[in-house]
Amino acid sequence: MAQNALSSITASAVCNDSGSLVINYTASANAAYTHSTIQILLNGSVATVGAFTAPSYAFSGSLPAPSGTSAIVGLLAAGAWDDGSAGGQSSGVTVTYPTEPCAPPALGRFTGGGHQIRVDNVRVTRGLTIHCDLLLSNNLEINWNGNQFHMTEHMLTTECSDDPNIIQFPPDAPLDTLVGVGTGRYNGTDGYTVEFTLVDYGEPESSDQMAIRVFETATPSNVVLDVPLQVLSGGNLQAHYDQPHK
Repeated sequence: MAQNALSSITASAVCNDSGSLVINYTASANAAYTHSTIQILLNGSVATVGAFTAPSYAFSGSLPAPSGTSAIVGLLAAGAWDDGSAGGQSSGVTVTYPTEPCAPPALGRFTGGGHQIRVDNVRVTRGLTIHCDLLLSNNLEINWNGNQFHMTEHMLTTECSDDPNIIQFPPDAPLDTLVGVGTGRYNGTDGYTVEFTLVDYGEPESSDQMAIRVFETATPSNVVLDVPLQVLSGGNLQAHYDQPHK
């Protein structure tokens, strides 16, 4: 029976979560026929191989889109069907790409203020706007016990992440944790580095956390402020999408 089986494929070009254009496809047999070597073709070249097996006798996948404005996506039943019937059946579809280019993934930022109490009962206050994108300007000002640290606009490194165990919402954001390193001025003097961690635990803000460490860049052992990761004693840290929103 399989010699009369018709195979089909559907496909579409979409932007994935990483901002890349991909082709999503679904290949299927028209009945309960099995085949172990179904080739998926892009513009005539084999891109990957799947199989028709029970219970669905179909499979799906995603492939990077070739360059151009469209692509031909096809399948070929390479070799005999599993019941011994002749193979060679093929099907194809032309996929036209979206006219709008894929945008990179939306990056996030943190804003916030408030204070923490250091272990020696010193009150540490800060205000900040920090972006995941190193190209954007940032602001971090920290005050404690008559001292001040002010970070320069551009960060050295940032690491933004979304911990599935942290419920950051609301508002919706692509991150709940930001780890950053920057440089700045301590009491008006250049040559200092700040390392910090920000964690947004959602609303109400009573569980938000921050760690801060400020030290002399040339002499890292000269630490002028060290606050371990701990819950804020007041204020709020808020994760956001950067504009344009995703």
